[in-house]
Amino acid sequence: MEAAVGTTPMIYCEGLVKIYKTDEVEVVALHGLNLTVEQGEMMAIIGNSGSGKSTLLNILGGLDRPSAGQAHVGRWNLLKMTKEQLITYKRETVGFIWQNNGRNLVPYLTALQNVELPMLIHGKLDRAYAKQLLAAVGLEHRMGSRLTQLSGGEQQRVALAISLANRPQLVLADEPTGSVDHATGERILEIFRRLNREMGVTIVIVTHDLSVADRVDRVVAIRDGLTSTEWIKREGDGLGNESEMSARPEQDARFGSRHERFVVLDQVGRLQIPKDYLEQMKVEGKAVLSFDGKRVTIGPPEIVEENSDSS
Repeated sequence: MEAAVGTTPMIYCEGLVKIYKTDEVEVVALHGLNLTVEQGEMMAIIGNSGSGKSTLLNILGGLDRPSAGQAHVGRWNLLKMTKEQLITYKRETVGFIWQNNGRNLVPYLTALQNVELPMLIHGKLDRAYAKQLLAAVGLEHRMGSRLTQLSGGEQQRVALAISLANRPQLVLADEPTGSVDHATGERILEIFRRLNREMGVTIVIVTHDLSVADRVDRVVAIRDGLTSTEWIKREGDGLGNESEMSARPEQDARFGSRHERFVVLDQVGRLQIPKDYLEQMKVEGKAVLSFDGKRVTIGPPEIVEENSDSS
């Protein structure tokens, strides 16, 4: 049975700021980012290198502390947790999957022992559940295999089982398909989706792989430390038709006909217009806005002025 999306957000970030300081330089990685992720949702976060997406993932995983703003995961306030609470949070609430399997797996342990390790650290070994998790990712025949005996895709599936070992509410995945071929990546994403539906676990995937969009409910783009754009899966069969699509200029071809594109407003009304839109409009530096009572139009001054004169 497919898990229902909850009414209380699993993740709520508002005005989230992260500043890295050294003796000589100060880098602002997040500039007041806003993000809401519902319980049971499976979503992807995309962005170029340096956009802030990895910083966000580290904060949500309890691996880094925010500098300012609000960041809540479930019942936890990530800005106010003690060290002891942070340990409990990382053990019980969140599971993490790294792109580099060397960070996910202990090479001299078997697949089963790797899945059992978080349970042992938590003091709650459940071998039957560990075996169930490996079977759920299609590795019931590889339980006794060590890291060197597993393919890259198999290692990543073991990592997925490990992330679920302590029954977390939230799983964070950093480029989970980045080190495997396309077919293996597709299988891994199918497993993510199935476990998301069957177990009700919230899944957030950070990725450069735009094909992930077809497997998730929502895609959020981060640019310059802010959420800028969202693609939300449309209702119905998701295929649409030619006339319907031509009436939707906000549709982004990168995600086919299954997602509708939106620009995200922050709490003070700022938005980041996608660069490709600005390039097509030939807007540089300054733009002119006009409002007709229902819609805001943006463009180069001469185009907006011409439209205003013609009306």
